[in-house]
Amino acid sequence: MVRFGPSGNDEKFYAQGHKSSKDVFEWLKQIGLDLYEYSFGRGILLKDETALEFANLAKLNNIEISVHAPYFINLANPNEEQIKKSFDYITASLKKLKLMNGNMCVVHLGSCMKMNREEALQITKKNLIRYMEIYDSIFKDDKLFICPETMGKFQQIGTYKEITDLCTIHDALIPTFDFGHINCILQGKLDKNYYRKSLDYLFDKLGDEKANKLHIHFSKIEFSDRGEVKHLTLDDIKYGPEFEPLAELLIEYKMDNVTVISESKNIMAQDALKLKNMFQSLVK
Repeated sequence: MVRFGPSGNDEKFYAQGHKSSKDVFEWLKQIGLDLYEYSFGRGILLKDETALEFANLAKLNNIEISVHAPYFINLANPNEEQIKKSFDYITASLKKLKLMNGNMCVVHLGSCMKMNREEALQITKKNLIRYMEIYDSIFKDDKLFICPETMGKFQQIGTYKEITDLCTIHDALIPTFDFGHINCILQGKLDKNYYRKSLDYLFDKLGDEKANKLHIHFSKIEFSDRGEVKHLTLDDIKYGPEFEPLAELLIEYKMDNVTVISESKNIMAQDALKLKNMFQSLVK
């Protein structure tokens, strides 16, 4: 089953009087969603006891949880002290994810900084290999997935090919294709042919079983000549991408185990429901 949900809490959730994320699982079930991504982007502040409460509430309401690791991570950083901090951020995120009984942890791999892209990519690959050794020593039997994300700025590591190739390193690496980011890199030219191209590459490199676990971020995003500027909503008519061509391909490729997270600005749950309804309308 393709699952849909928001990254974070929708403005409608708060407008209806809810103040705690503990309420979001029942709320998501009531409106017809089945997935929730909790962000540690600004830091990992969630208490263990709250994470365990989330696990119980999510199970009760049949909501699957994923998390987003801190934005501070940069596996391309040549500074060993900073690399160790990045490793610690990933480990801490995975530990919270385990407490929440989730299984997908989205990670931004890093930035080129002042290096050329190939040098930065090689450092990223070397450090990701190093981290997966740490992963094996702590989480080998926990069925937790690290999900490197495609990025929306030209100086960041994370084209769909880079991310897919890096995910060949270890069985626990599953790509996050953020198609809004991909559209920014393409300067608005993401169409059905390019969706198909990215999915074909995914299947070719990772095989059917792993490709079918793809984690998807979707939103319309404003971009400049440097890439991503800001997230928008599905109602925006100036910037893309459009979801329907992707939905058609998910059905064509029989990708029935993917997860789709809406990252629309402020109305992420409402837009997640639009994505779900659009997808279901195309299923024959």
